[in-house]
Amino acid sequence: MGAQLRVYKRRIRSVTATKKITKAMEMIAASRVVKAQRKVTASTPYATELTRAVTAVATGANDKHPLTTEAESPVRAAVLLLTSDRGLAGAFNANAIKGAEKLTEKLQGEGKEVDTYIVGRRGIAHYNFRERKIAAEWTGFTDAPEYSDAKQIAAPLIEAIEKDTAEGGVDELHIVYTEFVSMMTQEAVGSRLLPLSLDQVAEEAGTQDGIRPLYDFEPSAEDVLDALLPRYVESRIYNALLQSAASKHAATRRAMKSATDNAGDLITSLTRLANAARQAEITQEISEIVGGSAALADANAGSD
Repeated sequence: MGAQLRVYKRRIRSVTATKKITKAMEMIAASRVVKAQRKVTASTPYATELTRAVTAVATGANDKHPLTTEAESPVRAAVLLLTSDRGLAGAFNANAIKGAEKLTEKLQGEGKEVDTYIVGRRGIAHYNFRERKIAAEWTGFTDAPEYSDAKQIAAPLIEAIEKDTAEGGVDELHIVYTEFVSMMTQEAVGSRLLPLSLDQVAEEAGTQDGIRPLYDFEPSAEDVLDALLPRYVESRIYNALLQSAASKHAATRRAMKSATDNAGDLITSLTRLANAARQAEITQEISEIVGGSAALADANAGSD
């Protein structure tokens, strides 16, 4: 009985230590998600105005720009998948990976080859374990991404879509990331970045039904569009990185809170078992003492 009590006490100490860790991780994640939310809010005005500018320039361009014109028969597409470098975030990474795989199947069903670009060690490990080819990968900044990280990611993607498919280029660029809806809700979403859909961009900028301003472009609308489109892609990727980071921290906070609550419940259950074991041990000791005393009394009575 004593050995069983020691086992319970050892497990209680172990679970208590784990509870302290998960509680600390919950508090850290709660702090980080607030900072990530602020970054998302701060980046929104720039992204909105840039989207409006791209819409205006693309509308004013006389010739169709390669990055706003869909290929007649697209044969290759690029998919950028955003995951995290760390786990302990519930189904955060799994949902993003499932979204990317679903999009890849859809594109392959349309007869397109798919080049996969991945951000985050979790997504990279998933694809490497299954021996799937990765066109490019980035790690080390998923918890707190900066605009320079978005530029680093966007550069090879823009280069790939500007190339001819015969030279290894792609006709389409898609992105899969986790959108931060609220502290309790994060959704894996996918969208096409290029070729640019003017209707979609106008809707995002809030100018779909409104009157668009008139601009004069120097040196030309096409040259301005050449300069703006990379910035547009960078801003979209940066916003997706921020959304993904906020979602990851929110998912970690929720997962660690659940783990902390479960640890508390387990400690309560183990404490009850330990108390029951201790009570049984005390009862047994009392029974042994009473039994010994009765035997001694009987022995003394017999000697008399």
